Amino acid sequence: MDYVAPTLLRNGHLLSIYPSLWRKVATQHFERERITTADGDFLDLDWSRCGSRRLVVISHGLEGHSRRPYVAGMARAANGFGWDALAWNYRSCSGEMNRHLRFYHSGETGDLREVIVHATASGSYDEVALVGFSMGGNMSLVYLGEQGARLDSLISKAVVFSVPCDLAASARQLTRPANYIYLSRFMRSLRAKMLAKHQQYPEQIDISGIDKVRTFKQFDDRFTAPLHGFRDAEDYWHRCSSKFFIGNIRIPTLIVNAANDPFLAPECFPVDVVKGHPYVKLEVPVSGGHVGFVSFNRNDLYWSEQRAFRFLNEGA
Repeated sequence: MDYVAPTLLRNGHLLSIYPSLWRKVATQHFERERITTADGDFLDLDWSRCGSRRLVVISHGLEGHSRRPYVAGMARAANGFGWDALAWNYRSCSGEMNRHLRFYHSGETGDLREVIVHATASGSYDEVALVGFSMGGNMSLVYLGEQGARLDSLISKAVVFSVPCDLAASARQLTRPANYIYLSRFMRSLRAKMLAKHQQYPEQIDISGIDKVRTFKQFDDRFTAPLHGFRDAEDYWHRCSSKFFIGNIRIPTLIVNAANDPFLAPECFPVDVVKGHPYVKLEVPVSGGHVGFVSFNRNDLYWSEQRAFRFLNEGA
């Protein structure tokens, strides 16, 4: 099931940008639920149900949220292929700033675990699958590797797309001139988030010179690492890069990283790690961009959505 890009969208940058600008997916049917975390913060979850006993938990990318087209499209596809869907928002990503000083990061598996435990506590589901995009894909792989053989037996499979399996290499990749538009957009959003955090915690967050924070190295050194218990950016990246956790995954897992993804450095393609792995498969389509995989058809199903549910439903 190889991906073939539309004729005018074969460039990795075009495939990455097109969906965010032009794709529209309805989310009016989403049912919002707020849960309280063990540490007294909150997470906002969006449910898209079809009455299934199977559930897909969808994790979004950096500075994304549950109603982005790539998430909403996957949730809609889940219902069409016979699964309920739960798209969750990381702390600070649902439109309201979270309560605590900390927010989220690429290895934040504690919140993912709380979402899964909450979703399965009712006994409504016989099977759960994980789907993650970009940072959410990294987080999902880290979670599966951390859990290893201890993973909840309800979790059967996982599919992740456009995963920066090596966070340091991806951070360096995004400083390349060709990626200026992506990096500058991320930095604007992250700086605004820290300004909002400063309003909550003026004594604990120093925002002096924040306008000069323009790379992930600068941002993660100054904010992400100290707020989440890491020594510095390099320590954070090393401890939360999914390539170090893939070897311990014990359920069928599909990683799909396009060869022309502008966000991914060569180190983000864990070819050696998955070689001979009994559970994890890596697919590298020639094209696809970053969380792109655009397809035009009457069902408005992107290739990534079709690929995900072929794997989840058929194991192929």
